[in-house]
This record gives sequence, structure tokens and C-alpha cells, in this order.
Amino acid sequence: MERSNKNPNMKTGNIEVIASKIEVLGKCKNVLPFEINTNQEVREDLRLEYRFLDLRNEKLHNNILLRSKILKTLRDRMDELGFTEIQTPILANSSPEGARDYLVPSRLNPGEFYALPQAPQQFKQLLMVAGFNKYYQIAPCFRDEDPRADRAPGEFYQLDFEMSFATQEDVFKVMEDVVPYTFKKFTNWKVEEGPFVRIPYKEAIEKYGIDKPDLRNPLIIQDVTEVFKNSEFKAFENKAIKAIVVPNGAEQGRKFFDKMTEFATSDEVGAKGLAWAKCENSGELTGGISKFITEDMKKELEKNYELNNNSAVFFIADEFEKAQKIAGLVRIELGKRLDLIEKGVYKFCFIVDFPMYELSDEGTIDFSHNPFSMPQGGLEALQNKNPLEILAYQYDLVCNGYEMASGAVRNHSPEIMVKAFEIAGYSEEDVKNRFGALYNAFQYGTPPHAGAAPGVDRMIMLIADSQNIREIIAFPKNKRARDLLMNAPSKVTKQQLDDVHISCSSD
Repeated sequence: MERSNKNPNMKTGNIEVIASKIEVLGKCKNVLPFEINTNQEVREDLRLEYRFLDLRNEKLHNNILLRSKILKTLRDRMDELGFTEIQTPILANSSPEGARDYLVPSRLNPGEFYALPQAPQQFKQLLMVAGFNKYYQIAPCFRDEDPRADRAPGEFYQLDFEMSFATQEDVFKVMEDVVPYTFKKFTNWKVEEGPFVRIPYKEAIEKYGIDKPDLRNPLIIQDVTEVFKNSEFKAFENKAIKAIVVPNGAEQGRKFFDKMTEFATSDEVGAKGLAWAKCENSGELTGGISKFITEDMKKELEKNYELNNNSAVFFIADEFEKAQKIAGLVRIELGKRLDLIEKGVYKFCFIVDFPMYELSDEGTIDFSHNPFSMPQGGLEALQNKNPLEILAYQYDLVCNGYEMASGAVRNHSPEIMVKAFEIAGYSEEDVKNRFGALYNAFQYGTPPHAGAAPGVDRMIMLIADSQNIREIIAFPKNKRARDLLMNAPSKVTKQQLDDVHISCSSD
């Protein structure tokens, strides 16, 4: 029978079904909590509560299918490179790795707790001792951290890998292979290939104000403290002064500069002010603090800091580290508001030479990155250098302003391990108690080893060009780390608490 009402706008528009019998296999309520596959905005909490319906939306549905394909591609590529997939335990021990642990009480061992692993760090190093020279897994990691748009609360996944007899460059070669290979397979954007740019941590902070710079943004932070050492502008007195020169910035009206000042002085950024000046096409400085910039200062800015006609310059003055941080946030915002971010491209870089230690908020020495990293200079550096001047063989892979991987050349010497932790306030007895397996294993001939762990969720988010990591996870938690679909976390019965030897006081 010929159809008379074909619909070319539908995928099934050429198909006609003539029903002789209808049987309802699954009834549906008359009113849906929200419309599916429409452009209508739906509250996220409602979407998460009814995630089984939300996952029917084409875009979200395709994101989950994309995730499956990317995971398979990562596994296939690692297999091709000779890595062996090995699973490591979920119930593990507590370890200081930069975030709060999730603790699991033991029923069989009253008063004792497992910790969900923040990463398989110790296990993968033990695998190197065991002779599995090239390990990997798509590893679940658990950290009690506050959620962000690019960080899932509670749990996330990473492509965890480790190699024996490997240097930092060996690890870089693996990431420069696997990451572009995977991106190119699933995007039509331009994908930068290796070798990726290497940027020392100190340089990254100086030029970008952040250790995960978006290289699509052409703006650079420059230190102009010396230029203004004799300035009469009171806000610059005894301050570190950072400058951001914006080509063609003089074309912007006063409202733009006022809005940028409003952004910089917001609670989220914390600047006391945002000074600025325009360099008109005539070469004359106008607006903002131009009257405080002498001719000699102007010439210095033109000669050494790329101030030229039709540009604008923003100044941030504060205590050194705070000025760097604020300048970094201002740089990012300028890139967004002026539409300077290069489109349709993934740009990668390695941040290298992280400091081994940093000062905690309490003023004590603490690890700045990964406590199991090898210090540059080895034991001699730990014994003779100022801890805050010691660099480590630690590195991050950054893509378009997101930290996408972290890694390090590992410490494989018990002497170096004990000394490194001693500087951070741990005794040898502490090391034996908290990291007994590693400490013991290192006594039996440990090969040098190194590795990294690209974040799978963040990688998929970038490939999918999503602005929120929850959009590429099937069953995510909300901004308060709650699972609205399964109503977790939730209260449990007194019997369950008694079984694991825990008592809770009621409110």
C-alpha cells in the first residue's frame, strides 16, 4: 500500500506501521516531570532526580555512548603500547594525597577503618616492585572534595599508568601518543600533536597566574614593578605590580573598563582595585591612571612590554603571590569578554618542575603535589637545600585551561622516602605505620619508575565540548555531593551502625 503522508523531516518518515493489535508493555504516567528532547530549560535538581528520563535526551544519551567509545579506545591504545591492565583494591588504607579520605568502618576489626583510594598510588608502585613493568587501569578514585563544574564530587576515573625504568620523557611520550590519538578519533577540532610545550611551574605562574594555563588565550602577564618603583600613584607603593597589555583594547568604551574593575574587586577575585590606561592611535595615554604614567614610564612600557598604539593595559598591585593570582583571573576574564580565545582547537602543554614543598596555612612545611615523587637532586637536595627551593620530578598535562593529568617520577629509595617525609613532619615510624607496604617493598630492589594519570571524565568533557562534567557521567551527584536519584547519602539503621561499631549522637 502506497503511503500518502511521508515525512522527510523524521528519520522514520518513510516507514508506516499498520497495527492490528496494541499491547502496553510499560505504562507511563500521564504527566512527565519535564519534557524530553526539547530546548526547554529544566532545573538540574529535577533532571538528576529523574536521571533515567534525562538520559533519554539525545545530547546526554550520545555523551554516554561517546564515553563508552572513548574508554574502549583508551584501553585498546594502551594494550597496543604493551601495557597490562591490572585492577587494584577499592578498600585500602588512608594516605595523605591532598584531599579528605572517604572512610569505611570495618565490622571484623572494631574501631578500624578502610579508606577508599584517592588514587592507586601505592598499589601501582608495588606492581613495579613486583615486575609488572607497564601497568594501567581505568581507575576509580575517591576524594572528599567540593564539587566544581569540572570536578565530580566523591568519585572520578583516571587512566592510571606506570612504567619501570622510565624517565619523565618516557611518560610524556606515552601521553603525547594516547591523548592526541583519542582526541582526533572523536572530534573535528584541530588537535595539537606532540611534543607538547613544556612550561616550568614558576614560569606558568609568572606569565599566566595559574598552573593550568589556557594557551588559546594570547594574553600574557608581565611584571612591571621596576617600571613604577618611583610612581606617585599611592596604590602602587610597596606592591608587586602586574600588567596585562591588550592589543586593540583602546577600542573599548569606559563601560568595559568599569565592568572589568567590578569583576576584579568582586569577592571571588579579591582585588582592591584594577588600574588601567589606554594608548590611543596617536600614541597618547588616556583614561584611568594615565596621568600617573610619566613619559619615561610610557617609553619603558612601549620598549619592553609591548604597549603600542590602540592597546590598553591593566595593572594589578598587591602582595606578590596575590597579585599573580588576581592577574591570572583577570587575564582569563579578559580573554572571555574580548572573545580572544582561539576556537576549534585543543592546545596542550606540560607544566614541569613543581616545587616539592610549600608552606601550609599554619606555616609548616607540607608536600605541594605528590608525596611519593622524586626530588630533583635526590637525597643530597633533601639534606642540603632549603625545602621551599627543592623542585620535584612532578608534572601536569594541561588542555585548554584544564588540568587533564598529573604524574611524577616516583621515589623508589627508602632513604629518600624517609627524609622527604621527615621534612614534612613525619617520623620514620610514621612512614612505617602509614606506608608500611611501600617502605617494606623498597627494601627488596625497586626499579626506578614513573607514571601519570589522565583524568577520563575531564577528557570526555573536553571532547564532548561540554561545560559541565555532570553532562558526561550517567549518574552524577549534584553540587552538594548528593545523589538525588538514589537519595544518597542517607541515614542508616541503628543495627547497621552497631554492626560496624559506630554510635551517632542524634541532633
